[in-house]
Amino acid sequence: MSGYDLEQKLVIGLASSALFNLEESDEIFRTQGELAYREYQHEHENTLLDQGVAFPFIQRLLSLNSIFPKDKPFVEVILLSRNDPNTGLRVMNSIEHYGLGIKRAIFLQGRTPHKYIDAFNISLFLSANETDVNQAIIAGYPAGLILKGHIFDVAHDEELRIAFDFDGVIADDASEKIYKEKDLDAFIENEKNLADQPANEGPLHKLLKELSTLQKEELKYQSQHSDYESRLRISIVTARNAPAHKRVINSLRSWGIETINEAFFLGGIEKRKVLEILQPHIFFDDQVGHLEKTADSIASVHIPFGVANKKS
Repeated sequence: MSGYDLEQKLVIGLASSALFNLEESDEIFRTQGELAYREYQHEHENTLLDQGVAFPFIQRLLSLNSIFPKDKPFVEVILLSRNDPNTGLRVMNSIEHYGLGIKRAIFLQGRTPHKYIDAFNISLFLSANETDVNQAIIAGYPAGLILKGHIFDVAHDEELRIAFDFDGVIADDASEKIYKEKDLDAFIENEKNLADQPANEGPLHKLLKELSTLQKEELKYQSQHSDYESRLRISIVTARNAPAHKRVINSLRSWGIETINEAFFLGGIEKRKVLEILQPHIFFDDQVGHLEKTADSIASVHIPFGVANKKS
């Protein structure tokens, strides 16, 4: 029997805290301890967990496997849980109830999950546990902290909309360092001089690259199925403006990412105003200040990477 190869897939590593609302059971763990928590989860293992902030994103992303052969899905979601296998049964029962198609899980009984990210070719580890996300980023892995907020979804809408900031998310923080350490004029001059030189890859570069591959597969499928409408839309929402926009576009081209649907070069305009019209199912940014304004209406993910997150 040959092994199951994850190398040519888009793999998301997911903590149960991102997928489901675990506030009630987490409160028991914090106030009554691990034994009471284990008993509570065992007693409620057949009680359905409520959907969490990242649920619509994960559900819609997995639904795109419908354009691939059933035995060769492109999207793989692996549960990386701090539960032990016994207490994790409630999570798996809820996954099964919602028909999510998450078949692989790792239960670590309190151990940090980031050490397994590379082993499973994971392009994004998503969690509501700040310590786990920070440890993953420090170790050089792609990780994001899902912020508390309302569940946002539009049931009649089949699209999956994903929005990314550029610097500190898709690209590294080299340009942002110039802005932080000098000023806006120095940043603009640097970007003009390097307009034709691709930016260095950031923590979610691989995720964007694989999402672009998925878009290309959608277009191929659409060419063979005239009734199919592409569902995945990708947006860049950045504080950059002209002339610093050129480096963004040239970087994407050099990486072979040419299927971006929208780009917003806002030059200081508040991102929330654009995002509430765009209505992405998930938004990735490296600056908490931007995300605090969006988390109540949009699933918002903090990428704690680079100079924007250095403690002063």
